[in-house]
Amino acid sequence: MPAIRILIIDDSALFRKSIKKILGPLDPEIILASDGQEGLDLALREHFDIVISDIEMPKINGIKLCQRLKNNPATQSVPVVMVSLFDSDSDIDKGFQAGAAAYISKHEIKNSLLETVESILSKSRFNRDRLILVVDDSSIVRHIVENGLAKAGFKVITAEDGKKALALLDTYRPDLIISDITMPCMNGFDFCEAVQSDPDLAMIPFIVMSAKTDRSYMQRMIQSGASAYICKPYNIDELVILIEKILSDQFLLLLKEKERLESERNSMVASITSLITALEARDKYTKGHSEAVGRIVSGMLSMTGASRKEIETVTMGGRLHDIGKIGVRDKILLKPSSLTAEEYSHIKQHPLIGIKILESIPSFSEVLPMVLSHHERLDGKGYPHGLKGDQIPLWARMTAVADIYDALTSDRPYRGKMSHDNALQIIEDARCTQLCPDCVDLFLKWNAKDNTAPDPMPCPTAVQRAALVG
Repeated sequence: MPAIRILIIDDSALFRKSIKKILGPLDPEIILASDGQEGLDLALREHFDIVISDIEMPKINGIKLCQRLKNNPATQSVPVVMVSLFDSDSDIDKGFQAGAAAYISKHEIKNSLLETVESILSKSRFNRDRLILVVDDSSIVRHIVENGLAKAGFKVITAEDGKKALALLDTYRPDLIISDITMPCMNGFDFCEAVQSDPDLAMIPFIVMSAKTDRSYMQRMIQSGASAYICKPYNIDELVILIEKILSDQFLLLLKEKERLESERNSMVASITSLITALEARDKYTKGHSEAVGRIVSGMLSMTGASRKEIETVTMGGRLHDIGKIGVRDKILLKPSSLTAEEYSHIKQHPLIGIKILESIPSFSEVLPMVLSHHERLDGKGYPHGLKGDQIPLWARMTAVADIYDALTSDRPYRGKMSHDNALQIIEDARCTQLCPDCVDLFLKWNAKDNTAPDPMPCPTAVQRAALVG
């Protein structure tokens, strides 16, 4: 992580040294300036995360310095902390009116500067990652709000009515929406309802800004899902404070929900892992099979440039694909000879049993198709539903290839393990009939990159291959 860059501006060398020492625990990169003009030149030329400035200085005082930084688009989002020996109410007001993020008396600098700077930097980083959509038919209002939010460090996009705002939402996902009520094409009521009716957008906080002060308007918007209602004209600083409060609360709620879901998922994973262990303990021949299928299918998916979350999901799906065999009788699961038609019909139920085990757990909803359909065949001769071609979910088609490869190269009660090359030949022979050709290609690509071949065995006959695949 790059060092925090702090610009300290003070005409007193003693105070510059004192401030630098106080901020030492942050391990920052500190640049010093001895007057307002030097500090302004540095701030306009280089990037800083925060500026700490005295007020009474030669050439340009701290108030004018702050005003110029806040009026420049390149520096308006950089927080400025005022430090001064003058700490009357009027002095403090002047600092905040100029756009300062904080005002600290030099008498209190030792006790409060470090904590204040840490808090401001944290808020600045938080705001910098937040995108806000401003919707108003007045270009003046849009400009004022956009400029005020940009000074607070937010990223902003704008639209002049609800219809154009909805079009933007196809491309952007803002962290908060601010909207007027009375607008052409689509008013604020309809826009808010459209946002709230979309599951992907409904969690975005929605603030209404309007000249309408009627209580019925406020109640209607709140009932439509608005988080807050602010009346025009308003102070832009008040709006920024409201936005920061709402986003902070929203962030904490999302964080708690994420922690809850992760805790639930971890608990379920532990339970399912125990079930897999119990399943494989029944049959020494399939020990490690579920882990191997998870590893292979995740390796295949990683070759496509999939996201980390998708790879984690298919890994879990691969590990769980045979969980339904918990419900298969031992005498069938461990039978060393060929299965009767009745026994085969029984073992074909394991995908459906697996779904019954997992379907009540929301965290595993994305892996259900892998569990249910990994024995479907491209030609429609698979089970449990006889799906064909693209009717079979992609991850299930990938799992089928991984499942067959590990099964062929492992010992089974009814046969010994097969060589790597022979297994690859069988998989090639099953291309387009049993197995998806794209998934076979993906497997071969992954296999060429990451494979440790078992000891070779004699190549099976075509009849033997058909029996093994079927």
